[in-house]
Amino acid sequence: QVQLVESGGGLVQAGGSLKLSCAASGRIFSITTMGWYRQAPGKQRELVVALTTGGSANYADSVKGRFTISRDNAKNTVYLQMNSLKPEDTAVYYCNAVVLPAGQSRYLEVWGQGTLVTVSS
Repeated sequence: QVQLVESGGGLVQAGGSLKLSCAASGRIFSITTMGWYRQAPGKQRELVVALTTGGSANYADSVKGRFTISRDNAKNTVYLQMNSLKPEDTAVYYCNAVVLPAGQSRYLEVWGQGTLVTVSS
């Protein structure tokens, strides 16, 4: 069974920074895309950024220039550095990965449990 465990959320003032981490564990053969989504109260879940194995990143317009995704393939871990945070960034942030479990032939989409980021004005 493959799991994603996020950490790093919390409360921060507007203009501040936070760094989220997401580690994949379990019997993993390979991971293609890893990324972050978020869901604000009363809104639908939306893509923040996704990063392919080859290093191609797709950022939402609302976070371009403020958020940076990085990945440690050896550790099956993805990070999200969030700078210049705004109150509208307040949301539950979910890690997402497309994983090929060891011994299987089909990729699975796996989600973390979410971590809350609250930005106060």
